[in-house]
Amino acid sequence: MELVEISKPHFDVEVDMVYATTNNFTGSKVYKRPGCYLHPTAARLLAKAIKLAAQQNLKFRIYDTFRPTEAQLVLWKHTPDPNFLADPKKGSPHSRGIAIDLTLINTNGEVLEMGTAYDSFTPLSHHGSIEISPEAQQNRYILLGIMTAAGWDFYKNEWWHYQLFDTKAYGLISDTSLQKPMM
Repeated sequence: MELVEISKPHFDVEVDMVYATTNNFTGSKVYKRPGCYLHPTAARLLAKAIKLAAQQNLKFRIYDTFRPTEAQLVLWKHTPDPNFLADPKKGSPHSRGIAIDLTLINTNGEVLEMGTAYDSFTPLSHHGSIEISPEAQQNRYILLGIMTAAGWDFYKNEWWHYQLFDTKAYGLISDTSLQKPMM
């Protein structure tokens, strides 16, 4: 499977691949190399979402996209919580190249308030949580509206996670399938 690299100038987004840093819930680097890739269908939907966000003077900051099956196993071994991570035996939409974790930023590059940090594995991260500020609720609704209008499905437990519909129609992809491995 040939994945599409998500980078400028083709995609006007900021990329902060947190699993290539220690600034993630594991406290360790999961990826040796930051790679931001999506399945071609997902890349087309991202391009549509970028245009919709621009109409609101907003952009995206991307935290994760394609996640090799080997990386999914590392995350699962650290935190085997099926409410927030897919069991590697079943496969994650990330490991199929059809999921994206992202947030909105304004024209100054500042992250909009979303009520929790990325990868905050608590009920406060659920879509529709009313235990967060009205501003954060509004920003989540804007993100949800943009992404669903562009054709993405959402995961109810994570305000940052969007994926293609019919995830099982796409095969799992390992790190060894990449021209330049990430692991």
